[in-house]
Amino acid sequence: MNLTVIGCSGSFPGPLSPASCYLVTAYDGERTWRILLDLGNGALGTAQRYMDLEDIDAIFLSHLHPDHCMDLCGLHVAVRWNPDGWTKGRIPVWGPADTALRMATAYGLDPDPGMTEEFEFHHWADRESVKLGPFAITPYPVRHPVDEAYAMRIEATEPGSDGPVTRVLTYSGDTDTCDALVEAARGSDMFLCEAAFHEGRDDAIEGVHLTGKRAGETATEAAVQRLLLTHLPPWNDSVRTVEEARESYTGDLAVAVAGVSYVI
Repeated sequence: MNLTVIGCSGSFPGPLSPASCYLVTAYDGERTWRILLDLGNGALGTAQRYMDLEDIDAIFLSHLHPDHCMDLCGLHVAVRWNPDGWTKGRIPVWGPADTALRMATAYGLDPDPGMTEEFEFHHWADRESVKLGPFAITPYPVRHPVDEAYAMRIEATEPGSDGPVTRVLTYSGDTDTCDALVEAARGSDMFLCEAAFHEGRDDAIEGVHLTGKRAGETATEAAVQRLLLTHLPPWNDSVRTVEEARESYTGDLAVAVAGVSYVI
């Protein structure tokens, strides 16, 4: 399984990165499958550096804040109005129950059909896994000020020299500390975890985001192998974020950078 950071800027695109979007690929023995975790504003253009849009097998949305979903509107245009035609059919999209309505409203479409001719919308169900090619994606409801916000546990089973090998990536989405996030991340090979707040600066804000220290605490409790901090707003200091995380996590630690790929 491979992770490519399309966008990792927190809350809005920054000068060096689009908002949240992560390309995850895995091989099932016959072909490479490609899924996107979130598709925030600014991400659609950058994603085309790494893949043809027609090769998207599915999109999985953590929640419906614009920095995690709004470029579905641009993808709708790419699918509907491609003068050469779109050959791959509707793109499956898993997300909160209001995803189809929210996207139609954002683009000024009548909800019926909205974007349902371009996207095959599915609703998340708490801890109910979605199976797609070599992937199993399981959503866990987390703590963020929207009706539905989810962390995702992505398990990919690929052929190995001694038989099938399963690797685990957990993506926090946006969340403050909660038990479900620890459950989602338990034993992961990589924990892609938001750290949008700083200790001492944002202490009075509850139930929105993690700091580096709280991300590290979650990673330690979940016994993850690697911690990759993400969703840092442009005004954050990444060095300070890492220092905070080091107070509570002693394992492999880095900050996500747009354009960088990781083998999991």
